[in-house]
Amino acid sequence: MNPLEKLGAKAVGLLRSMGDMFIFLITALFYIFVPPFKFRVLLKQIRFFGNKSLVVIVLTGAFTGMVLGLQVFYTLRKFGSEALLGPAVALSLVRELGPVLSALMVTGRAGSALTAEIGIMKITEQIDAILAMALNPIRYLIVPNIVAAIVVFPLLGAVFNLVGIYSGYIVGVKILGLSKGTYFSQIENFLGMEDIKIGFIKSVFFGLIVSWVCCWKGYTAEYGAEGVSKATTQAVVLSSVLILVSDYIIGTFYL
Repeated sequence: MNPLEKLGAKAVGLLRSMGDMFIFLITALFYIFVPPFKFRVLLKQIRFFGNKSLVVIVLTGAFTGMVLGLQVFYTLRKFGSEALLGPAVALSLVRELGPVLSALMVTGRAGSALTAEIGIMKITEQIDAILAMALNPIRYLIVPNIVAAIVVFPLLGAVFNLVGIYSGYIVGVKILGLSKGTYFSQIENFLGMEDIKIGFIKSVFFGLIVSWVCCWKGYTAEYGAEGVSKATTQAVVLSSVLILVSDYIIGTFYL
């Protein structure tokens, strides 16, 4: 094959893969509304995404808030606007850093594990066994993960924001000497429901993206340990990139 044929073959393969991914997502979304629904499996996956990721979210939120409080304070002091430290930290967390960083943390912890789990089921022919029993593997394996991620990501983002805002308070008020009343009153004045809504919408989309990509990569993993390893790496990288891309796209609609 000449170079143009190779390039064309890769482009066709990429388009086919993207089409298969979207069909996979549409099929999974369709089965969300088709009974019966496995609530026990859903609760298990909510615990998998949420409870087991809570420590990572709290630690990341705490240090993100402290770093924001420290750096933003010194930036605002150059303009004589130290009183705006509270809203600067809160808006940065609620609109951008909270949803994005919490999604990236969950991707690294839960998304990679999810891809590896489904990938191992694929290479050990457990998915084929589900098909042999006349059951739908998408309904039993994929749908609970997507619903759980959509539910959990906004909650983890809220925890991240809360911890980050109070960490910024500790740095700004307890360490740098800003007034406690000024910190929280300015947050109340500048932070509105529109900002909270933007963060919530982003978290929902990020949950959908991470669960979709990780389930797809695991479901289509190649056979062997190398295939599962490759699928896990691709799932984390692709999910992280799509989180950042979708963050920008969503943000452009709410300027």
